[in-house]
Amino acid sequence: MDPSIRLLVTLAASVVTIFLAVWIIVRIRKWRRKSPEEIERQRRLDINHRGRIVAGQILDFHESEPGSRLVVYRYDIAGVTYEAAQDLDALPTISTLVQRRVGRVVSVKFDPRIPTNSIIACEQWSGVPEAEGNPGAEITPLTSAAEAVEEA
Repeated sequence: MDPSIRLLVTLAASVVTIFLAVWIIVRIRKWRRKSPEEIERQRRLDINHRGRIVAGQILDFHESEPGSRLVVYRYDIAGVTYEAAQDLDALPTISTLVQRRVGRVVSVKFDPRIPTNSIIACEQWSGVPEAEGNPGAEITPLTSAAEAVEEA
């Protein structure tokens, strides 16, 4: 076989191998990428784990479309007033309690290193006092609620 043809075949095989390796790496990274919902869930649980609690006030509650629930709240830390919002789509039980608590005091957990990073509820904790007539209300994540409906 001619040396120039052998060189071209080797070069073509190398290019194909490099292309295949890059394609595999990209596919693995996409497969391992977390969804926005999972990133938000991990953020809430992280704040719950190492956060500090302060008093806050629910300012507003928006339910713009089915499944879109946003609570706006305010809290003070060291003389600085923060205003934040949290999406409660994954916590339907909490969103029903928040609707009745607009204008009232709630507990807010915040990250001591980044005080603007805060929550009023997560899968394991809630700063929203239970509404009258609903003692012992459990914080039910959306996936568990859907499973409960299927079982019923």
